[in-house]
Order: sequence, then structure tokens, then C-alpha cells
Amino acid sequence: MSARLRTVAAVNRAIIACERCARLRTYCAEIATAKRRAYRDEVYWGKPVPGFGDPDARLLVVGLAPGAHGANRTGRMFTGDSSGDWLYDALHANGFANQPTSISRDDGLELTDCYITAAGRCAPPDNKPLPKELEHCREYLDADLRLLTRLRVILTLGRIGHEAFLRSSGLWDRMSPRERPVFAHGAETTLPDGRVLLSSFHPSRQNTQTGKLTRAMWLSVFARARVILAA
Repeated sequence: MSARLRTVAAVNRAIIACERCARLRTYCAEIATAKRRAYRDEVYWGKPVPGFGDPDARLLVVGLAPGAHGANRTGRMFTGDSSGDWLYDALHANGFANQPTSISRDDGLELTDCYITAAGRCAPPDNKPLPKELEHCREYLDADLRLLTRLRVILTLGRIGHEAFLRSSGLWDRMSPRERPVFAHGAETTLPDGRVLLSSFHPSRQNTQTGKLTRAMWLSVFARARVILAA
């Protein structure tokens, strides 16, 4: 275990300072300078985005990566874009968040019994991180899984988040391809250690605006997480 990653706070400090992926750091800096017209008066975060939530959480949400004008702008996971609107609304509806919206790091949002992390910590061009970039980020997800000791349910959003969790948990290497939990919306697997893995389509515009992911489908996954935690 790296001496600099012994606490959740230390992990998040290391993430913010990370400079491993030149392509991603260049892209995030360019976006933070060019900005989107609607946010031209804002100061973009522009750095790798740390995890967010309750360090005693029993629910872990694993996303893909920050959005270019969402978390790369605000500096908090799933904050300031439509994916965050979907996520925090569902968390609030199921008692994991104190409010249903998230627009900035200082908007008063607090999570209870939930922590949010991601496969990648920098916004990637076209929302497509390279395999080597995900590998550079892997130690941070490894550390989250090691330090969040009360986890009972892991919810992966999208295939990349799903596979990142399997790799960081060690299940990818310990299981054959036929044994590994499959990614599918609403899929549920009880892992060898007793924790439960749920998966969902990512709440990206590509999925929500095409009807691939409906509000009812989305909310049902969080309701299921709540049922599991209440058992």
C-alpha cells in the first residue's frame, strides 16, 4: 500500500495533484480555458476530480469519468451536468442525499451512506479514456475499495465503470471470463465476499435522450440498493 494513500482524504489529494496522463491534462486545461458559452464567467476546476461522499458509506457508485463541462468545471463528481441531475435526484429519492440537485461544490449537498468514485478522474475527449489512462487511475479506485471498509453494495454505471471495479477488486484476475459478473442494466451479483454488485446503464444524454435508460429503469436500481441495505 502506498504511504500516500492511507486515508480517503489522502487519496483525494493525490488525485487532484495527478499529472500522469498528458493527453487528458492538456484536454482538461483547454476546456477550462475555452469554456462553454453558458459558463464563460465561471472559473473551471480543470484538474483531476476526487471522490465525494460519506467515508462510512455502504453504497459505492462507480462512474466513468468527469464530464468536460460538468465535473471538470465544478470539481465534484456528477455535478453540473445532466448525468448529475439524474444521479442526485435518485440518491435523494432513496435517502442517500439531502437534496435532489447538484450545481457546485458549495451548494450544500451532503451524501449519507453513499460514496461516489469513478474509473477515470479526468474528463476524456469524446468521453472515451484510453486503456492506459484507465490503468493510470486504477490505484485510486483500488484505494477507495480498500479504505471504504463498510461497503455492502457497489453500483457500477456503464461497462467501463463495471470493468474498472472488477479489476480493482481483483475479481477480474481471479475469475474466468465465464465467471465474471456480466454488465447489463439491473444485473445483480452476490460477490464471494458477500457484497452485492449492481449495474446500470450510465445516465449520459446518449442513453437518457434515446430512451435506452428511462427514469423508471434508473430509479429501480437505486430502490433495489436500498432494499439490499435494509435487509
